[in-house]
Amino acid sequence: MDVGILGPLAVRLNGQSIVPSAGKPRQLLALLAIRAERVVTVPTLMEEIWGDAIPKSAATTLQTYILHLRRKVTAALRAGQPGAAADRAGTGAGAGDAKSVLSTCFGGYRLALRPEDSDLREFQSLAARGSVALEAGDARAASAMLERALGLWRGTALVDVPVGRVLGVEVLGMEEQRTRVLEQRIEADLLLGRHASLLAELRMLVARHPMNENLAAQLMTALYRSGGVWRALEVFQELRRTLIEELGVEPSHRLQLLHRAVLSGELELEPRHAGLELMRTGG
Repeated sequence: MDVGILGPLAVRLNGQSIVPSAGKPRQLLALLAIRAERVVTVPTLMEEIWGDAIPKSAATTLQTYILHLRRKVTAALRAGQPGAAADRAGTGAGAGDAKSVLSTCFGGYRLALRPEDSDLREFQSLAARGSVALEAGDARAASAMLERALGLWRGTALVDVPVGRVLGVEVLGMEEQRTRVLEQRIEADLLLGRHASLLAELRMLVARHPMNENLAAQLMTALYRSGGVWRALEVFQELRRTLIEELGVEPSHRLQLLHRAVLSGELELEPRHAGLELMRTGG
């Protein structure tokens, strides 16, 4: 099986898509794919599909959706085995295989999936390895690993799937992971001295996330080390103005320390010095 979650939903078995066209079965498959190898309880599935307006027929309807998914699994399994399996078409053969792929467990359902077959699991694995490399001081390996992780994204996670309460939380968590990995990759690139080449990307990211202090601090650091001291100060002032207007708060202590370091010229130009340390530790 090949599962793509980091973008439009894509679930292929033997090269055949098993993604339903109807919205609610897509939700069901998406949630099972995100929580692959774990049992997703019936109440959780119902909450995702119907929210607080769960109909009396929910249990029957949910079983119908599961049956529909298993039929698509069976068709994909048969397509991948054109010999004996095709000869048994219509006899019920393959149903057991479908139930091993999408199994009924106590209180719920479980999708069988190897970690290496999911782009989400691969992203999380690469991100973890990149984070370890960054903490160990190997910025080059960290940058490469984190860039590979980010390259798995094909757009907004599950962009073509109706998102209910449960999937909404899952998607939010994935997007937060993506942002954190992006911040770490930029940190690694700053450590490698790639200040000037990061400016365009950081300007775009700060414009897109005007209250993200980590990105603002990284842009300030890149500008300072590229000779744009006054532009780095402008970034801080714009962040401060936005935070006051939107939230009524001042920038955090660590951002204020970075601002003072830039203002006084105490932020050294060596890649491993104050800017990144301030972002990590708050001074």
